[in-house]
Amino acid sequence: MVGGEPGVRFRVLAPQAVRVSVIGEFNGWNAGVTPMHRLAEDDVWECFVAHVAPGTLYKYRITGPPIGPPCDKADPVAFATERPPGTASRVWDLSQYHWCDSAWMARRHQRNRLDAPVSVYEVHLGSWMRRPDGAWLTYAELADRLADYATTLGFTHIEILPVAEHPFDGSWGYQALSYFAPTSRYGTPDQFMGFVDTLHRAGVGVLLDWVPGHFPNDRHGLADFDGTCLYEHRDPRQRHHPDWDTLVFDHGRHQVEEFLASSALFWLDRYHVDGFRVDAVASMLYLDYSRNPGEWTPNTHGGNENLEAVTFLQRLTDAVEARFPDTLIIAEESTAWPKVSHSTGSGGLGFDLKWNMGWMHDVLDCMAQPPARRPAMHARLTASLGYAHAERFILPLSHDEVVHGKGALLQRMPGSRSEQFANLRLLFGWMYGHPGKKLLFMGNEFGQPAEWHHDASLDWTYSESAHHAGVRRWVTDLNRVYRETPALHASEFDAGGFSWTPGGDIASGPLSFVRRGGPRHEAVLFVCNFTDRLFADHAVRVPVDVTADGWWCERLNSDSAYYGGANRGNLGGRRADRRADHTSTLRLVVAPLTVLVFEPGPTRSDEERA
Repeated sequence: MVGGEPGVRFRVLAPQAVRVSVIGEFNGWNAGVTPMHRLAEDDVWECFVAHVAPGTLYKYRITGPPIGPPCDKADPVAFATERPPGTASRVWDLSQYHWCDSAWMARRHQRNRLDAPVSVYEVHLGSWMRRPDGAWLTYAELADRLADYATTLGFTHIEILPVAEHPFDGSWGYQALSYFAPTSRYGTPDQFMGFVDTLHRAGVGVLLDWVPGHFPNDRHGLADFDGTCLYEHRDPRQRHHPDWDTLVFDHGRHQVEEFLASSALFWLDRYHVDGFRVDAVASMLYLDYSRNPGEWTPNTHGGNENLEAVTFLQRLTDAVEARFPDTLIIAEESTAWPKVSHSTGSGGLGFDLKWNMGWMHDVLDCMAQPPARRPAMHARLTASLGYAHAERFILPLSHDEVVHGKGALLQRMPGSRSEQFANLRLLFGWMYGHPGKKLLFMGNEFGQPAEWHHDASLDWTYSESAHHAGVRRWVTDLNRVYRETPALHASEFDAGGFSWTPGGDIASGPLSFVRRGGPRHEAVLFVCNFTDRLFADHAVRVPVDVTADGWWCERLNSDSAYYGGANRGNLGGRRADRRADHTSTLRLVVAPLTVLVFEPGPTRSDEERA
């Protein structure tokens, strides 16, 4: 309010601009009506416009050097936008929403602890579910459905593909222009607040995909913003990203660092989000990423490390840790860059978690092979355990694995239809047994039969059919056991929480291991048969210090008819044979393409008394 009149103060950073005006619905989009003035000794232009109501559309008309045709630009820090394909910014008051998630916020530090269970359901809001006519659901409609679905299946968090406003649907949100505005495709900023609020009240965390590495070159956006390269690199060898035909942020500039860091902190503050998955970190870290010799500029030491981007990421993670220590910041980093999830004080990048891309590639390559060939690939399957504790990892089976002709996960499994489903259950069982937090892209949890497409809903007609419903029940029970069992989440980043168990023919038989952890150092046994052989008397050596009488309960069996299997198993459990050498051995029935999960439990007599 100025002089007793309500209105809006517009401000925009445009250091090299010659003239700037704000244009909008309030002045007929006439640049001569509302000129802006440069603040003294500053790079910011501003003006006050009285009686501008929330929801009003506007842009900045900027004339840069040399004086030439002006360009109309969306506000880089707008809180709301016009719905694409419109490109204007929209005035918005973010103070009107009344949050009801105080219970969640009070205990969020417990839900995001590194020793807590973190099982993430990755979602693209525009294609998870649609109306019968193919139209998008609103934030409110998505919130109720997703909250119910995620809690029913036992996921602890959802992760949303980038929600910041973006001009092109086909970018899936990874080419954003409005870094402070949730996309208007599904509703208003207040409605997005309601979306987060609903998930929180259901006990589900909300993570956002966030893209600080590059941005699209649309004329109304950040490119050549004030007539010069304000956000992107001036050096053409560093400016353009060849993979995505986008522009690369110059992280060495103070205004760029401030812009991006402010965006991250803004989402955590105003929208109560619980953290980020930072996209394409490798493309930021390496100056020669996807570039040929002569197409990049070495750093001051002659190397290919982007020192400015490293500094930016370290300052970003430090800022998030200082302001919002109860949130998670996760790196999609696909190389062997050291200490991604180590503290900045120890020379690391400061992320809480890092995507384990090596595990993902190895396991999917193995699963694509016919079962008869898999024993020769056991070394590929087990390689990830050699480095599983070098970083704090999250295991991703993400959207990237079900697009661009790769097919759905179910389609990538070999064999007959029933064998494909058995393989999919095996894949998920191996994932939940392996150390590391979990991430599963939407549709995988029920065996979506076709590759994901951003412009259509998941095919929910399949989700209730027998085999697909069996996969969904399997994922639900994996999530339940993962959440309920400290041995599976409390020591995920402790090398002492995992050990292989000798037994049978390791070269050609099932792989088995024990996970240990929790206050009482409980033990859980996984037996994973990647072959199509039935093992009717498979011997597995198990710990002797976890059960008084040697009884092990068969807690999960992916071959159960409940999940769509053939019901071959161990009748609820087995008693281990104690030997003179103080070892203990279970003798098990292990069906083809099956995961078994055992834990020490009550004896049969205890069960009968119960």
